[in-house]
Amino acid sequence: MMDFFSLPSRSPKPRDEGITHVIDKGLGLAQAADLLATCSDYIDIVKLGWGTGYVTQNLAEKVALYRAADIPVCFGGTLVEVAILQGKLDEFRELALSLDLSHVEISNGVIDMSMKEKAGYIRELSKDFIVLTEVGSKDSEKIIPPFRWVDMIQADLDAGAWKVICEARESGTVGLYFGSGEARSGLIDEICAKIDHADLIFETPQKVQQVYMVKKLGSEVNLGNIATTEVIPLETLRLGLRGDTMGDFHDVDIWNKRRGAELEAEHPKPERRERKSRKPKLTRIR
Repeated sequence: MMDFFSLPSRSPKPRDEGITHVIDKGLGLAQAADLLATCSDYIDIVKLGWGTGYVTQNLAEKVALYRAADIPVCFGGTLVEVAILQGKLDEFRELALSLDLSHVEISNGVIDMSMKEKAGYIRELSKDFIVLTEVGSKDSEKIIPPFRWVDMIQADLDAGAWKVICEARESGTVGLYFGSGEARSGLIDEICAKIDHADLIFETPQKVQQVYMVKKLGSEVNLGNIATTEVIPLETLRLGLRGDTMGDFHDVDIWNKRRGAELEAEHPKPERRERKSRKPKLTRIR
């Protein structure tokens, strides 16, 4: 990356903060290679979304491609949920180990699971992998109160999760967000008041959500469910190289205030010309 601008500080890879967690929804090898050639420096982990990893024909080759770029790969949490549902967790573990995956994601966005049960799976898979977990339902009708989010996140961290992903789905219309995509600001405030946001990854598939979180928590906020086409746009938001966040990281207000008088002088108000009063002509009635 060029380095003549003064930009917000970004942690070097491998980083613990400022993570960009990218969702691969089925890229081909050539597409993945193009992605890495363009922006591998800004990708911290790739998730093979949902169960796509299970049906990808050239799975081993794709994983090897990402690993060659020093980018960890994990399956989507949905695959673990299916494995748990069908009693196939050992088979799932063997698949992940055979691919030399370093990370796994455990979620319970579809199947119900107690915090105690989930903690057991976290501890079990932590023997072989770095574990990410996900909190929040994928069902838009299932509203979880803020205190419950906090309890579940803390339970996952206490059980050994490296990061906890706050749910939004690929659509960005559940979990942290209303159906319109607008942030549930009270929920996010409550979570951040009780949990160090460095331990969290906030799913932000929509640009407006990325802007909201960067403005709220800064360049080093951990963001997830980032589309492969949004990696570079997100990095520009983190660095104030896009209009949405330029004023948050650069001295735009100072510049504009200094220029205010000059701009006003450049566009003087027109002088009001003197107007003669005209009395209405009265018509005499006979």
